Amino acid sequence: MHRIILTLVCILSFSTAYADADFDMWLNDLRKDAIADGISSETLDAALTDVALIPRVIELDRSQPEFTLTFAQYLERVVPVSRQKRAQARREEHRAMLDEIGAKYGVQPRFIVALWGIETDFGRVQGGFKVIPALVTLAYDGRRSKFFRKELMDALHIIEDGHISAANMNGSWAGAMGQSQFMPSSFRQYAQDYNNDGKKDIWDTQSDVFASAANYLSSVGWRSDMTWGRLVSLPSDGIASPSKAMALHDNKTKKLLPEWSKLGIKSADGSALPTRPLKARLVMPDGADGPAYLVYANYEAILRWNRSNYFAIAVGTLADSMR
Repeated sequence: MHRIILTLVCILSFSTAYADADFDMWLNDLRKDAIADGISSETLDAALTDVALIPRVIELDRSQPEFTLTFAQYLERVVPVSRQKRAQARREEHRAMLDEIGAKYGVQPRFIVALWGIETDFGRVQGGFKVIPALVTLAYDGRRSKFFRKELMDALHIIEDGHISAANMNGSWAGAMGQSQFMPSSFRQYAQDYNNDGKKDIWDTQSDVFASAANYLSSVGWRSDMTWGRLVSLPSDGIASPSKAMALHDNKTKKLLPEWSKLGIKSADGSALPTRPLKARLVMPDGADGPAYLVYANYEAILRWNRSNYFAIAVGTLADSMR
């Protein structure tokens, strides 16, 4: 109840700011900064004329989840069998394009499809907010104004560069956009115009969506000669027993696969780990009583996309379902 009251107070306080001259002054300063940064008056008029703050965005930014999913619950929700089947179908549907893009950027196509599926259910759920008003709201709010002001400026540059109009720039309440859910800064750094039509279109052009995701992974250190990691079984006692393994997880201790084997760790099916000398670390997303994974360098690349062990393992799990 206290949380609900606090949220309502924040929203009401924020709503009162609509009538304040402060917002108009803030908007004028934003326009000046944008013009100085190379954004035209035409773009600013299209993006900011009659722009309104969105109370729902502040509500979402303030809200906290009422409960925390366990890893098993998260995996069941994010990587159900139904999504695994759709992922395989999309992989087959776009096989030629995905193989070409995967070869160019050095990223296995199944990981491109997995990210696509988890981020937006293969493009179906891209977010129902206008990105510019959402970012204006968050940049004006003050809680994380510096971060969101920069994202807002990047979004204005994307419009200025002709990739999409302000009216069609849709995404999440926090400004993540398109089928790959790139923040504007990620768009400017990684988005690709794969079909060479002059626009980096991560909303509706499938080749641009796939190439942008592949370019992101490639740019943050993806290696095409390895997978992401594997589910493992821990010995019941010894240095790698579940209770003691948590210390290795917490310290992000890295060892070669043969070294992990010597500690008694095996693949989940009981077979020996591969003998290839890959560096790996233990990840135990639900603590000592939950599953354990040995993860490789590509796992760290997925974490650059979203710094959540749950997310990274879900991407790997969905990708593995397409092997």
